[in-house]
Amino acid sequence: MTRILITGFEAFPGAPYNPTPKLVERLLRLRRPALADVTRIGHIFRVTYQAVDRQLPELIAKHHPDALLMFGLATRTPFLRVETRARNTVTQIFPDASHAPVRSRTLELGAESTRRFGPHIAQLLRAARGTGIDARLSLSAGFYLCNYLSWRAIEATRRHDSDPKGRASAKWEPVFGENHAAKKGGPRLAAFIHVPLVPRDAAHHRKQGAVTFEQMVDAGEAVMMRMVGTVRQIHYSTNRSLALEVQDAPKHSVSIF
Repeated sequence: MTRILITGFEAFPGAPYNPTPKLVERLLRLRRPALADVTRIGHIFRVTYQAVDRQLPELIAKHHPDALLMFGLATRTPFLRVETRARNTVTQIFPDASHAPVRSRTLELGAESTRRFGPHIAQLLRAARGTGIDARLSLSAGFYLCNYLSWRAIEATRRHDSDPKGRASAKWEPVFGENHAAKKGGPRLAAFIHVPLVPRDAAHHRKQGAVTFEQMVDAGEAVMMRMVGTVRQIHYSTNRSLALEVQDAPKHSVSIF
């Protein structure tokens, strides 16, 4: 059974309407034969650093997702952005929904300047473009909650790599907040997709040629299916390698006197 955690964000200061909760809901409701053995878990984050620190590790510990697909809103971008990396920085200008103080522009002192999602991102881009939507790779997830969630998600995938058997790992150390929930091996894959602002409903005006919500759903479905396929390939390769290890293991004979 493959498990995928799909997340969005609530509305936030400067964006009273965020289409990602509605998008997540649609992806959870999809009925496809290829999804028969896929468990989809949805979650909408409040736009606070503390919410990410507390809820992301709890969701991973509870559901053990194989993949994490995250959506966020980019109000000034008219196309779909497939993020390639997260940066070790955070804005001190725009507060989160709780107005939490940000004392440093660096997320983690001594850590690398960027963290990359991985080579599977190119496959997700092709999947999105295959639906006809305008989708492009992005080198910056911004300086706000989307970048912060991306940073934490990539960190979670690294914990899986460091402990492929899913044993209990070190405690999650938040940048913001006071949560210390222990977390087991994280997801194998993570991806963050920035979506453009679309009309709330048909009554609202839409610019000619702009991305529609239904196009966004089609692209989201394609990206989700590609992630599921990649996870299945990883599972197959891992199981095959384990089987070969067992097959090649030396057999010891026992003599009874």
